[in-house]
Amino acid sequence: MNGRNGKDREANRLGGRMIRYARVGASIGGVAARYGAARVTGRADRRSEAAALRAALGGLKGPLMKVAQLLATVPDALPEEYALELAQLQSHAPPMGRPFVRRRMKAELGPDWQERFAEFDLDAAAAASLGQVHRAVALDGRPLAVKLQYPDMASAVEADLAQLKVIFAIHRRMNPAIDTREILTELSERLREELDYGRELRHMRLYRHMLGDNPAVSVPEPLEELSTRRLLTMTWLEGRGLLEFREASQEIRNRLSEVLFRAWWEPFYSYAVIHGDPHLGNYSARLDESGEPVGLNLIDFGCVRIFPPAFVSGVVELYHGLRENDFERTAHAYDMWGFRGLNRELIEILNIWARFIYGPVLEDRVRTVADGVNPAQYGRREAWRVHKALKEKGPVTVPREFVFMDRAAIGLGGVFIHLNARLNFHRLFMGALERFPAETLSERQQEALSLAGLA
Repeated sequence: MNGRNGKDREANRLGGRMIRYARVGASIGGVAARYGAARVTGRADRRSEAAALRAALGGLKGPLMKVAQLLATVPDALPEEYALELAQLQSHAPPMGRPFVRRRMKAELGPDWQERFAEFDLDAAAAASLGQVHRAVALDGRPLAVKLQYPDMASAVEADLAQLKVIFAIHRRMNPAIDTREILTELSERLREELDYGRELRHMRLYRHMLGDNPAVSVPEPLEELSTRRLLTMTWLEGRGLLEFREASQEIRNRLSEVLFRAWWEPFYSYAVIHGDPHLGNYSARLDESGEPVGLNLIDFGCVRIFPPAFVSGVVELYHGLRENDFERTAHAYDMWGFRGLNRELIEILNIWARFIYGPVLEDRVRTVADGVNPAQYGRREAWRVHKALKEKGPVTVPREFVFMDRAAIGLGGVFIHLNARLNFHRLFMGALERFPAETLSERQQEALSLAGLA
């Protein structure tokens, strides 16, 4: 694997960062100017404005595009026109052309790179925020997916993080309900990790180990000999996008959702690991010969969060505290998570949000995630109440471990809403919880990380 050193021509560079600043300013500024002119002239068109924003973000790639992906994951968090356009960034971002592909492959695998594949399609099969994917065939005949990182992504990430730091600092001064410094630290570390395809390769190994006994879930096999820090080669998993099943029978939608629930929660309780980016583009349905979905493919492992085992114990403790309406137990859970200086009022405020996040698993009945609430308002009422109360009683510093747990839980709920799944989430949750090895979690985690090369 290539390391980040002085010989790495695409390491974080001042020149690259300055170019990024200019591109972001020009692209987003152009959309803003178009938006303003349309409002002044009375010719506003949401659909064309949304398309322009998608084009601008897709051209920029990098972290700003991932923010747009996250917004599109939660149903109706944005106006419909914007959500539909930004959702396309998940798997249909504008790709780099053939000259880039040839240069990148030669730089990563050497001048004879084409001889290491039986076939290689120079046109991208999919493109996303940090890289694009190409179909290929191994010398042994296996179909492959080859992910290439876009050029100068290290500089782009550092430039965007610098701008996010400014935005977060302004937010703290204007809206001090929540101290965002820990959130920025967590986002920064995870985004930098996503640049390292060597780490993603090891994440893939980790998930193959953790879910190896679940026949309903498929994880690609990485090929280390055809991978580098900016190139990741894995076996191709054939499947169809989950949104293609929005009009399928309730049984099929429930089946896919149940597999996804288990694939997400069981690694957390068994190994203290979560997939931190559960948007629709990271999964596909595996079909049988008749075209019926029989399982789920997990196809992206750049954003994986490995927690201290004590954090998992805090999640379990908070669940029991909320279910039993035990204030002392919920207070202890927040302490285990890393919240500090909380009084009773602040804990009660945080419980508003916690009851929303845990809501689907607290009641032993079949329900949807939104449970009769208009999906357009999913989470907004609770977020507004918490924000208002914290502004009066706070501020609260959010522990960094909480950031991706919260983000992932909301994203996962968004997928279930898109599929309109009706399940007994409580029983699924309790089934995962029964396999929670509290006494041996540290040992299980360490063994799994060692096998994956992450220890």
